[in-house]
Amino acid sequence: MPEELDAVIVGGGHNGLVAAAYLARARRRVLVLERREMVGGCAVTEEVWPGYRVSTAAYLASLLQDRIVRELELERFGYRVDAKDPAFFSPYPDGRYLFMWQDRKRTLEEIARFSRRDAEVYPEYEEHLERLARVVEWLLLTTPPPFPPHGVGDYLEWLKPAARVARLAGKDLVALVRIFTQSAADFLDEWFESPEVKVTLATDGVIGANGGPRSPGTAYILLHHTMGGVAGHRGLWGFVRGGMGTVSEALAASARSRGAAIRVNAPVERILVRGGRARGVVLADGEEIRARTVVSNLDPRLTFLKLLDPGELEPEFLRSIRAYRCEGTSLKINLALSGLPEFRALPGAPGAQHRATMHICPSIDYVERAWDDAKYGRPSERPMLELTIPTLYDSSLAPAGKHIMGIFLQYAPYTLREGDWDQLREPFADRVFDLIEEYVPHFRRLVERRQVLTPLDLERRFGITGGNIFHGEMSLDQMYVMRPAAGWARYRTPVPGLYLCGSGTHPGGGVMGAPGYNAAREILRDAKW
Repeated sequence: MPEELDAVIVGGGHNGLVAAAYLARARRRVLVLERREMVGGCAVTEEVWPGYRVSTAAYLASLLQDRIVRELELERFGYRVDAKDPAFFSPYPDGRYLFMWQDRKRTLEEIARFSRRDAEVYPEYEEHLERLARVVEWLLLTTPPPFPPHGVGDYLEWLKPAARVARLAGKDLVALVRIFTQSAADFLDEWFESPEVKVTLATDGVIGANGGPRSPGTAYILLHHTMGGVAGHRGLWGFVRGGMGTVSEALAASARSRGAAIRVNAPVERILVRGGRARGVVLADGEEIRARTVVSNLDPRLTFLKLLDPGELEPEFLRSIRAYRCEGTSLKINLALSGLPEFRALPGAPGAQHRATMHICPSIDYVERAWDDAKYGRPSERPMLELTIPTLYDSSLAPAGKHIMGIFLQYAPYTLREGDWDQLREPFADRVFDLIEEYVPHFRRLVERRQVLTPLDLERRFGITGGNIFHGEMSLDQMYVMRPAAGWARYRTPVPGLYLCGSGTHPGGGVMGAPGYNAAREILRDAKW
């Protein structure tokens, strides 16, 4: 390695790899350091059991920015996504069920079985979200303006987003303000009458959230999850061939092709600060690596409270980081199945239902009650479940005739009022199986292996504080110019030469790549090398 690098990146999650690839593209000497045995952070494929390659954490793709896919030539390095079709399958206790398809006509026919009125307004609803998403999407690959602004230059930067918003029609401008502050339930109530249609759409508003569908701000999370697409088709989500680790491996291969170096099994112990400036890092084994710039892909709390001496930071800034809300309520169960589940509402296998995200959450009130448990420190008695079977799209992930199922659920709070997750992990998974068997008789007979990842396990395994899959709550007071703290939303930090590039910066969580892209751009703007 060179005696002094241009940049060392702490953490080989997907945003760190995006930043590395863009810096290397600009002919900078870059080293990525990853504490685990593989790159990818939460976007990994792991052989959990012999012959089963599991997307252990993140499990679907949509938000990865087209510009990043194109400029980093990710398809050349193996990145492929199969769009889910149908998108959703929602069975209900009374034996009815709802599909949502890529084909709008088929979706409208499904919705009409529950409400003809809802089927009539659904196209207008999608077009409404499209208009709002176009405005917000523009912000994803931009740096937030200075906040609070100081001087003419700062105010001029605010004119750019203001000009975009000003182009909106009056009613859309009102809608944009409302969607940032409304609950998902209130937002959907304005459009639809069918409880079944509303809950199917509301699930996107609570994924990863510390809140229920009636919590203010969850309408924006719903919008956030519609701002991606697959193969140019907005709003679609899909399975990455080879699992989510293929995303990270493609990013790593792209970065290496441009000269970046990547080391695994290289945990960083602390960031070196000399003369008031970041000068490199020290590894857990004592090795010192010097660099002109240090870029942290870790969440803000880990970066500032673990890797830095508190004396390097102002007390006010430290207070804001300690107040940054970073506990998660999501839990993931990965299963090896001997066959496909047969739903009471729609028997038969394989069927279209197995290719969809399968919801177990029959009503908005059901999801809200699940959140009620969690907000008081109790794992939900009846959690909201999303089931996926990636082997319906990529059979190579499991032995012949076998399947993988992922269960992503809300709500399982990181901080428990009674007991701890090491005690409750398996009993809670048993409760989840009981719930699934209400819809899928004899489900347990299919399960050959299981892996339960509580928020505590997500923290331990993937290094995300509090097990928060977004590196911090995506609430209005922790977004855009406030992420991770007022005055520090532009990827720079109070320590010169130290930058953030992870999901704890704008525009937030998901396998998106935007924080890494934006951080690399700002680093190159500042570079004197």
